[in-house]
Amino acid sequence: MDAFFASVEQASKPSLRGKAVVVGGLGPRGVVATASYEARVFGVHSAMPMGQARRLAPNAAYLVPRFQFYRSISEQVMTLLRALSPLVEPLSLDEAFVDLEAGGVAWDAESARLAGARLRADIRAVTGLTGSVGLAASKMLAKIASEEAKPDGLVLIEPGTERALLAPMPVRTLPGVGPATGDHLRRAGITTVGELAEAGEDELVRLLGKAHGHALYAMALARDERPVVAEREAKSVSVEDTYDVDIHDRVRVGLEVRRLADRCVRRLRQAGLSGRTIVLKVRRYDFSTLTRSETLRGPTDDPAVVGEAAARLLDSVDTTGGVRLLGVGVSGLADYTQEDLFAQAAGERAAADAAEAVAEGAEQGAGDAVGGARAEAEPPPAERRWPSGHDVRHAEYGHGWVQGSGLGRVTVRFETPGSPPGRVRTFRVDDPELAPAEPLPLVERRPGEAPAPDGTDAPTASEGGGGGTGAWT
Repeated sequence: MDAFFASVEQASKPSLRGKAVVVGGLGPRGVVATASYEARVFGVHSAMPMGQARRLAPNAAYLVPRFQFYRSISEQVMTLLRALSPLVEPLSLDEAFVDLEAGGVAWDAESARLAGARLRADIRAVTGLTGSVGLAASKMLAKIASEEAKPDGLVLIEPGTERALLAPMPVRTLPGVGPATGDHLRRAGITTVGELAEAGEDELVRLLGKAHGHALYAMALARDERPVVAEREAKSVSVEDTYDVDIHDRVRVGLEVRRLADRCVRRLRQAGLSGRTIVLKVRRYDFSTLTRSETLRGPTDDPAVVGEAAARLLDSVDTTGGVRLLGVGVSGLADYTQEDLFAQAAGERAAADAAEAVAEGAEQGAGDAVGGARAEAEPPPAERRWPSGHDVRHAEYGHGWVQGSGLGRVTVRFETPGSPPGRVRTFRVDDPELAPAEPLPLVERRPGEAPAPDGTDAPTASEGGGGGTGAWT
């Protein structure tokens, strides 16, 4: 998908279409999750510190992510892909490999091109968004083709043309070649994929080591035998928060760990899993990162058990200088639980429940940004938090979204995906007629149309089309 998070925001907010949009954590330590193509013109890109992005594009719209909404749209796209083939390998919310040969819809270049074109049309019809498709005989080449196709395009790499296509490309084009490897190769006089192939396998092994050298030489020759893997078994479930202000209060740190443990268990239960190993992650004021783990006698999804184990692990960590990040995870996953693994005394369990209740109360209304950024000072219980970009509904003016808030006021633009750009009004943050709302669908289903296969209110994918052995969207 093209600039996925930002494109979703532009599609749902008419006043932002054609404008620079940046989605990410808005706190002092926030980072950019996605920038629209209009924002990229100014040099803004993903993983950039938000402060730097604001300096480059001060007039862009800066929005807090709506991950649940993005996931719902992602599932619509994945449903379209699964209609083409049983072998779909999602890599993130907005990208996946598809083995179209396994779906029986690809037998030559022309059928592949038709499948890609039909897929792009179906994605636009169902979601209102654009996606770029790369078609090739392998995963590596399909990925490269999709990058060449962006935005809103389709590129097919004809069989037999792969090496000629790769030869002039920079070495950083290949997967696994990051800045360090790229600099090392540049110092050896190798800057293109063609020069990698000419250097030979022995020279690459000498420069990069056996495993990396062999793999890179194979890729330079356009060899990639990796299959599309339909299901990836989860190895762990974890959550973490980065704080805008370092936490020094040991009691607050403990409450945060309890809260994270509870969130982690909720994810476990949503996935129908349990786990045996509890992991605590602590990043201190000096950026040093410590991890501690404890393995239980059997798998659990009990929030009290996970919380108590995480609290025990915290006892072994020195947080005197302050904490900037905390995380709780569970590994050693299983699809069953061992009830009452560590039965706690009634008083201990009551204390744990009380701590969780306090932590939950502190969490309410504090919508997570990218990386889970949170401010150390929690708002008073009566004050509601209005994350920028999130949906609201007013009793008189209807549906809108938050443009910004502060000093006891919240500014809302009232518009919907299908309306013209709307008007802006400002309210008190405690206005009783203003309330958070669920996002509206980007594409309204026309009368008589069936819901999408995943049950969402979107048209079903059209039948037919062909494909190639590797399609990247």
